[in-house]
Amino acid sequence: MTGTVGVPVDSREPPSDRSDTELWRTAAGGDHGAFTELFERHVQSVWNHAYRLTGSWASAEDLTSATFLTAWRRRADITLVRDSALPWLYTVVGNLARSEHRGAGRRLRLVRRLPEPRSVSDHADTVVDQLDGEDRLRQVLALVAKLPKSQRQAVELCLLGDLSVLDAAELLGVAEVTVRAHISRARVRLRAALEEK
Repeated sequence: MTGTVGVPVDSREPPSDRSDTELWRTAAGGDHGAFTELFERHVQSVWNHAYRLTGSWASAEDLTSATFLTAWRRRADITLVRDSALPWLYTVVGNLARSEHRGAGRRLRLVRRLPEPRSVSDHADTVVDQLDGEDRLRQVLALVAKLPKSQRQAVELCLLGDLSVLDAAELLGVAEVTVRAHISRARVRLRAALEEK
């Protein structure tokens, strides 16, 4: 049986009592086992966050892999927030998702320049029609992307990323009340935009 991102569920060892900071320092010294433990501890949360940002299982898999590759490469120069690797990992996956979104926009503009292909009915069209939930999520994500930067960051970290307001405030370098205000304003904007649709 395989879990998210191809991690075998049955082969996981019980989690250790070591903190993320301890594991990160050990991994920075080249200990693959410590990094593996961090990966197993946070992979599901990172994948969930990536899925909420993209609305796509495949993109979430790719972003999760890229996030942990980035973490491995940058493990020696990262400072953890409140003894947790998760805020930093959420930030990386958010940045990667935005980069991917911009790249997808460029590719879409290039594709639009191509001549129209002849229309052929495909079974995939039927499957796509059944994925209304993913379409709704993409609509919401598109609206989130249009929020002012401070509101978008608060929403991505707290509402989409399940990060606490305290952790988000520390990561963003603002007061908790500021993060709460950004989330409140973002909810009002998102409700209004969804009601228009």
